[in-house]
Amino acid sequence: MSHIIAEPCIGTKDAACVEVCPVDCIHPTKDEEPFDDSDMLYIDPETCIDCGLCVDECPVQAIYPEEDLPEEWSKYIQINIDWYEKNG
Repeated sequence: MSHIIAEPCIGTKDAACVEVCPVDCIHPTKDEEPFDDSDMLYIDPETCIDCGLCVDECPVQAIYPEEDLPEEWSKYIQINIDWYEKNG
């Protein structure tokens, strides 16, 4: 299982979650070129170790364990996967 970044991150892109991630699975970071062009941050489902450290750091409560993701945001599972397929 992985964590998912969902709709509340759009336009916010607060990078506090990036700072606490022990496996560097949240991108783009502020130092990466796609940061300015991205609407939100994304979690790599292949790298995420499901530690949950990012959840409490998110000021807009946009990060959920996949099994707890609200149904209305289920499309963000694929959105996170697609971003890494394109930019990974």
